[in-house]
Amino acid sequence: MEDATVFESDGPVVFPLEEIEEATGYFDESKIIGEGGYGKVYFGVLGKKEVAIKKMRSNKCKEFFAELKVELLGYASGDDHLYLVYEYVQNGSLSEHLHDPLLKGHQPLSWTARTQIALDTAKGIEYIHDHTKARYVHRDIKTSNILLDEGLRAKVADFGLAKLVGRTNEEDIIATRLVGTPGYLPPESVQELQVTHKTDVFAFGVVLGELITGQRALFRDHREPAKMKSLITVIKKVFHDDHPELALGAITDPSLQGTYPIEEIFKMAEISEWCLSEEAVGRPEMREIVVHLSQIVTNSTEWEAQLGGNSQVFSGLFNGR
Repeated sequence: MEDATVFESDGPVVFPLEEIEEATGYFDESKIIGEGGYGKVYFGVLGKKEVAIKKMRSNKCKEFFAELKVELLGYASGDDHLYLVYEYVQNGSLSEHLHDPLLKGHQPLSWTARTQIALDTAKGIEYIHDHTKARYVHRDIKTSNILLDEGLRAKVADFGLAKLVGRTNEEDIIATRLVGTPGYLPPESVQELQVTHKTDVFAFGVVLGELITGQRALFRDHREPAKMKSLITVIKKVFHDDHPELALGAITDPSLQGTYPIEEIFKMAEISEWCLSEEAVGRPEMREIVVHLSQIVTNSTEWEAQLGGNSQVFSGLFNGR
């Protein structure tokens, strides 16, 4: 596969196909833990390590290489399929931890945990935008594609829609069909099928909105249950209000129980609005977002440490919550 030179990589491990088959019980249906347009994901054990193995058609070559550097442990190939081996992430998706977490067996995320998840995710997206030889666009950034490990550290997942784009805006691609998830798509993708790295930045702005509000990207307003409401509109409305801090307080996730530093949550909301700019050129680069979020994490951690004497508020800096 000639595209392998795209990445400056230590190289994932190449597994014999037989090992992959044995690890998954020969792709036993009971081992399926996920399924999408690009293939099924199976739970398996290689050696003593729990892994997730995606089985996908080998003609999905670009999608395969978009996955190579970000979270891949290894791969095998054979019978017209590629088998991608990942670390098995035990704690599920960010979506499960934000939306009705108690129903899914999770405690609500603390403010400090949310800031770290935001930073981890931003760094993951920044990597494929800026630190591979070719620039990739993920095209499906959303909370269900952000996975959390035992310590609630985040990993960006599911690069099934990833595409190569040029380093300059002149080489941005026009998609042949609308891809991505409703509620996360920028105007240019919907109207002109235009895809740039700023497509991911826009979607990340929605993710930040979800971390702040606990709402889904599209949700039903309890006052008008027949209508779907967009989180994009909700975030933008805050900054059109005469008292934006009060407006932000009114939409902040109730599960935080008012326990957060208002200055830092306001800064995160400002980043979210910046990412959600109508014009792609008005949105920040992911590397700029990483710098801002790093400061928010530092400030929030210091704020939480000062509350260490209050056991109800102190979320524990070591276990993530």
